[in-house]
Amino acid sequence: MNNNNPIGLFDSGIGGTSIWKEIHDLLPNEHTIYLADSKNAPYGQKSKEEIIALSIKNTEYLLNQNAKIIVVACNTATTNAIKELRAKYDVPFIGIEPAIKPAAIHSEKHIIGILATQGTLNSELFHQTVEKFHDTKIIEQIGHGLVPLIEKGEMNSKEMDVLLRQYLEPMIDANIDYLVLGCSHYPYLIPQIKKILPKEIKIIDSGEAVARQTKTILAENNAINSGKDKGKVIFYTNSDPKVLNDILDHKYTVIRKDF
Repeated sequence: MNNNNPIGLFDSGIGGTSIWKEIHDLLPNEHTIYLADSKNAPYGQKSKEEIIALSIKNTEYLLNQNAKIIVVACNTATTNAIKELRAKYDVPFIGIEPAIKPAAIHSEKHIIGILATQGTLNSELFHQTVEKFHDTKIIEQIGHGLVPLIEKGEMNSKEMDVLLRQYLEPMIDANIDYLVLGCSHYPYLIPQIKKILPKEIKIIDSGEAVARQTKTILAENNAINSGKDKGKVIFYTNSDPKVLNDILDHKYTVIRKDF
């Protein structure tokens, strides 16, 4: 593992940039390559076999770019494909799982909500996690339609507000005190979600924990970039780069490429 090689990240679109930002803030000297597989978004409605195939395709592209570690910046791809990826490749993989554990541990009411894709909520890995917290009532909600709206840049649309209210109001009625965002796209909806949820309900996602785990694994492999300069950042998308450019505030170059 070459210290100077980049960290590779992939997601079913722009959502994993919420994970990338946490990693970039924690490890600013690391080079990073991000793949937005927006052409195939959302992953959450695809079969396990399709998700594995797409994850392999993305991984091989990043390995061809000499990635020293790969962050699967997608809950659906993690819960459905990371076991196969780890078995197939020698490179370390960092996955993203919904933050059920911290929410369940800190919940005073022992009632939490999770908003996630169908692919994540139906996965074996998710069910294994939930079973560990049988003393906590977990209200599950599939976020149908949210990822396509985010991919179109329509975070503040009327349609988004209608969907979020439809999904969140039953959780409020169920008296949750934590809402887990189980998709890396969803942190971009936090401003809208906060307008709907009572202030006492806490929102939790996985980004910060994933960044810390990435740093830990790099340190264990003596692979942290020791350079003093800011890391180079490359973003690739296989769809219209406008929304990715907008989400990054046009601070970085986004390259459109088939992969």
